[in-house]
Amino acid sequence: MITPKPKSKIRKAVHERIRKKVQGSSARPRLSVFRSLNHIYVQLIDDDKGHTICSASSLEKGLNLSSGGNVDAAKKIGQAIAERAIAKGVEKVVFDRGGYIYHGRIKSLAEAAREAGLKF
Repeated sequence: MITPKPKSKIRKAVHERIRKKVQGSSARPRLSVFRSLNHIYVQLIDDDKGHTICSASSLEKGLNLSSGGNVDAAKKIGQAIAERAIAKGVEKVVFDRGGYIYHGRIKSLAEAAREAGLKF
């Protein structure tokens, strides 16, 4: 009997496949998303230089989130990362969904970032 692969291994394989195609640069950094059960984390990464430009997460105290694992928190994180990116002079990004399905928290984060002024 063949046992199925765990979801975490499938997601990592999809993420590696995406990363072969998605590359961030200083002109257009990569907006990378990581989603855990209770929180969501976002980073703007310049892959050419290998450093993070700015980041946002549901663990931050200033965002006043009751829970980090829902769609409303993802919207606030998307707005926060867009504001921080625009403050750093970044308007265009490449979206890296991290191997997650473009649905729910990932989709709401992306839409909130677009509404706040990021282009991808």
